[in-house]
Amino acid sequence: MTDVKQEWPLWEVFVRSRSGLDHKHCGSLHAADAKMAIQMARDVYTRRQEGTSVWVVRSDHIVASDPGEKGMYFDPMEDKVYRHPTFYQLPESVDHM
Repeated sequence: MTDVKQEWPLWEVFVRSRSGLDHKHCGSLHAADAKMAIQMARDVYTRRQEGTSVWVVRSDHIVASDPGEKGMYFDPMEDKVYRHPTFYQLPESVDHM
């Protein structure tokens, strides 16, 4: 018997707990294809019906910045204070932003 993990690709799972919120990374799983990955993600990560939406992404399709180049990507943002939402108050009814 061959090892399933070697044959099936790794998928990253993201779940949105309720409408209006961001999808959050919940974990990873191995599945043969996208349809199986969605079904398995639903079964594993939303067993208590806590989700409204599930995303799965093959791990080998994710492109990330290099942590060693953090300065190039993120440090220039510190001098642009207008990009930070600190100049206004959110109403209390908007509690999830």
